[in-house]
Amino acid sequence: MTIRRNAPMPAELRHFMRAGQHPARSVACPHCDAAPHRPCRVKATGHPLPDIHPARRSAWAETTAVCPHCQVAPGTPCHTEGIPLPDQVHARRYLVAEETAA
Repeated sequence: MTIRRNAPMPAELRHFMRAGQHPARSVACPHCDAAPHRPCRVKATGHPLPDIHPARRSAWAETTAVCPHCQVAPGTPCHTEGIPLPDQVHARRYLVAEETAA
């Protein structure tokens, strides 16, 4: 029997191995430029943070959930009377994104 030590991990297994992480880590962080599935970092020192930046959480909710407040599709920024919210999403969109991830 041959054991391949550098075989790629199937996506289904990778998902369960990362189950302890917040699902927002699946997108890149717009604040600190952390790659997907990598921890957020302090910009000045490069030290990893135990939690994620709020901007990353907003980007994740925007890409994965429909906003029930302003009725926009995933990938479209939330708006108030046609004016896009800068780097923010409505609170109800967070709830929908977390329900979808669960």
